[in-house]
Amino acid sequence: MSQEIEIGRGKRGRRAYTLDDIAIVPARRTRDPRDVDLSWQIDAYRFELPFIAAPMDSVMSPATAIELGRLGGLGVLDLEGLWTRYEDPQPLLDEIASLDAAAATRRMQEIYAAPIRPELITARLEEIRESGVTVAGALTPARTQEHWRTVVEAGCDLFVIRGTTVSAEHVSSAEEPLNLKQFIYELDVPVIVGGVASYTPALHLMRSGAAGVLVGFGGGASSTTQRTLGINVPMATALADIHAARRDYMDESGGRYVHVIADGGLGHSGSIVRAFAMGADAVMLGAALARADEAPGRGSHWGAEAHHGQLPRGRKVELGSVGPLEQLLFGPGHTALGEVNITGALRRAMSTAGYLELKEFQRVDVVVTPDSPPEI
Repeated sequence: MSQEIEIGRGKRGRRAYTLDDIAIVPARRTRDPRDVDLSWQIDAYRFELPFIAAPMDSVMSPATAIELGRLGGLGVLDLEGLWTRYEDPQPLLDEIASLDAAAATRRMQEIYAAPIRPELITARLEEIRESGVTVAGALTPARTQEHWRTVVEAGCDLFVIRGTTVSAEHVSSAEEPLNLKQFIYELDVPVIVGGVASYTPALHLMRSGAAGVLVGFGGGASSTTQRTLGINVPMATALADIHAARRDYMDESGGRYVHVIADGGLGHSGSIVRAFAMGADAVMLGAALARADEAPGRGSHWGAEAHHGQLPRGRKVELGSVGPLEQLLFGPGHTALGEVNITGALRRAMSTAGYLELKEFQRVDVVVTPDSPPEI
């Protein structure tokens, strides 16, 4: 157990570390990058790449979900986004991308006030299914009770319940909360749920029957959750804590393996590499994929928190486009900013440290380098 630091006479807390604070230590043996295996499997679904596209309108459309699936990753469609509110959302996506930052929030609130249409949920998921790739869609906990049946009947392979913070036990005096354990038990579809950022909440989510747990609060580049709510747990510490929760849960459950998925603040290949080193089985990417030419946001990036009707906790940011999705994943890269060929960067890091598989790479030695400059 790490030692707590006295913040003042009345409060103590642990020192926590971001991914920028961590560096990987190469071992005595190196490997050929071509021999590195990046595949991973969750439930019955196997993927050649451990990259999951975040369910954000600036990142994922049905077409980009299909393209990412063909390239070996997993695209997750936001089932509360514009694709399930409008027959043709592209003009509105283009409008949001063109908005001045100062006016973006109010206009996005107006655009996203349109109701979610169940028939569009069905149509979008069926479009992805017809392509032959794995189908994944996301709802927030608040909308899951209302729309889950439509999602399942449309043929969703993986169901994602994603919120800023998600707990296994939500208490409310005003409404009947979603009972995650009962819901997951009755649902005949693997569920990935989060975000969560510490040991005990993660352990409770694992006990609810989740196939995967999202670590972090998502929307790293576009989120203002820390500024708005004061809530933040640095990712390196969060992953290490939840990696330990998974280990302990495996002991108590007789070996049931729950996948740990890093979500948020992974806009560059160096952060992605360090997330795996700290215990992630896969990573959910927003900004890293929002830079693709095919991304619906055209280089602009925003999440659901940016248009919350009562308390926005995000913003629209300009990232720019740097190349086709396939180039972002596989190169070639023409800059040294960690934005292109993220697959090659992960392979190179693992082979340099002497590892051929992701689960092995979770054991790599790391050092704390808190005085190093953060990534730009």
